[in-house]
Amino acid sequence: MDKKKRHIELLAPARTADIGIEAVLHGADAVYIGACDFGARAAAGNSCDDIRRLCTFAHQYGAKVYVTLNTILYDDELEAAKRLVEDLYDAGTDALIVQDTALLRLDLPPIELHASTQMDITTPERARMLYDSGFEQIVLARELSLDEIGEIHRLVPARLEAFVHGALCVSYSGRCYASEHCFGRSANRGRCAQFCRLAFDLVDADGNTIVEDKHLLSLRDMNRSDYIEEMMDAGISSFKIEGRLKGADYVKNLTAFYRKRIDEVLSRRSEDYVRSSYGHSNVSFEPNPAKSFNRGFTNYFLKGRTQMLSPNTPKSIGESVGRIVATGRRSFSLRTSAEIHAGDGLCYIDSEGKMQGLRVNRVEADEIFPAKMPHMAVGTKVFRNLDYAFTHALEKPTATRRMKLDIALRETPGGYSLCLSDEAGRRTTLNVEEPKQDARTPQRDNIVRQMSRLGDTPYELRNISIETEGERFIPSSRLAEWRRTAIEALLREPIRDCEHERKPTREQTDLSKLSTQHLNYTFNVSNKEARAFYEECGAKEIEPAYELQHKPGATLMTCRHCIRYAFGMCHKQAKGSERWNEPVALRLPDGRTFPLEFDCARCEMKVKSQ
Repeated sequence: MDKKKRHIELLAPARTADIGIEAVLHGADAVYIGACDFGARAAAGNSCDDIRRLCTFAHQYGAKVYVTLNTILYDDELEAAKRLVEDLYDAGTDALIVQDTALLRLDLPPIELHASTQMDITTPERARMLYDSGFEQIVLARELSLDEIGEIHRLVPARLEAFVHGALCVSYSGRCYASEHCFGRSANRGRCAQFCRLAFDLVDADGNTIVEDKHLLSLRDMNRSDYIEEMMDAGISSFKIEGRLKGADYVKNLTAFYRKRIDEVLSRRSEDYVRSSYGHSNVSFEPNPAKSFNRGFTNYFLKGRTQMLSPNTPKSIGESVGRIVATGRRSFSLRTSAEIHAGDGLCYIDSEGKMQGLRVNRVEADEIFPAKMPHMAVGTKVFRNLDYAFTHALEKPTATRRMKLDIALRETPGGYSLCLSDEAGRRTTLNVEEPKQDARTPQRDNIVRQMSRLGDTPYELRNISIETEGERFIPSSRLAEWRRTAIEALLREPIRDCEHERKPTREQTDLSKLSTQHLNYTFNVSNKEARAFYEECGAKEIEPAYELQHKPGATLMTCRHCIRYAFGMCHKQAKGSERWNEPVALRLPDGRTFPLEFDCARCEMKVKSQ
């Protein structure tokens, strides 16, 4: 028996339906987008009509549309959530990305459910429980290593999804309560205030400042483009780009970049993996992730612990373009191979460790004239966080996506038949009654020309066959009419992989395989249906979600990022060396402090409330 190939999916973000369409054009196999409510990015909502429009476009290529309903729900929201799911199903949505287990108990249409990364999926036991409960695709925690991913893949039959690029939450997703605690804005309700991007002092047990005014929880952005094949081999089937609040230029660039990287692997590993949608994208630019918003890059914990902190700024630093070799009263010079343009945005870290930015006014040879000349030292490293020419180019149409089309025109007793088939496996035949007219000259070239005029359809001609009894004259207008009618019919044919399909809920497992029967607030149980779900799984005691109780002394964040490690104070790696006067805490400018607790056995850091 031939080995079954695993379908590989590039999953791109969409703030709007139009951005989602651009993602598909630039090579996405699937798009995730927020609906009008209950999404973890409250500022990125879309109507069901817009989602329907996106689904119609994406499904032409066999690409899928996933809608994020990944907030926790309150009791008085369950009925509204159910109605929204029904509307999304009618709009053509392929799957829902959800956090709240209440959705497993509601009477929903047969739509596939994916377990959001906010469900804190870090172990095979947790992944298996969710799979057995009805989730077909599991979005793994960003913190997992290749070995940990591989272990889950070995033990759990679910399709595995992992982030491959974009901003990082410093806490395990779904277990961050800092925004709710400090600002009354729950990350689990889609209103994160980005506590982790703030500047803090690090103070010791006596209140002395160890580190002053640094972004001690702000991480670099993820970039795993060098590990695509290793992630596939570990078990990842869906590669997710973060960025549902980002603009079209970001989505175009990153989607095209990862499409290229994934295709390089698929071309070499065609016996193991196959792409999950159809068509080839042609882009008019050279994608480069460094030219889109980024805070510097890290592979996070994929290959083990590394330095991942971005302490000087939570803003984009962009791409490194060189070092300053000379400065003047109104200009400076760089040692660089990059071409700097008027309108570019440059930045650098000053002597106090703060990011400073400037806009290029003009460039003369190797001399750069900013709008206002800052104080800059020779040797300073300079970054470009706005490439004006690149960004301007992305404002225009930059991609087409075409599927291969085969056409067969045959003469029939009463006229002609036009048979169309495409690379996605769709077929349609148009039979027309048409009087036969003999032609005095060869007609093939004209027929081919008319059938090749595929215009704004998603097709390009691969093969055409023409079978007539001698030369037949068919008016060009009739050929064009038949072509249009047949293509419209072809596109109405479903692609099996795009049809709504949800397998019956499997027998639920015993939660005791994961933890004790006491569930604390980190399980985010905020409604009666979620409570009933966990009770059916065997839970005896269930705390309400943090949003419903604001538990004193609670752990607000659980992080694999460790401030001790970042500053060379790891007790495992520096035994006997200098240590801080602990316990240490983070302190905001307004005086609020957040004690840090280090769990060295688990290699985790906790940010606590007082």
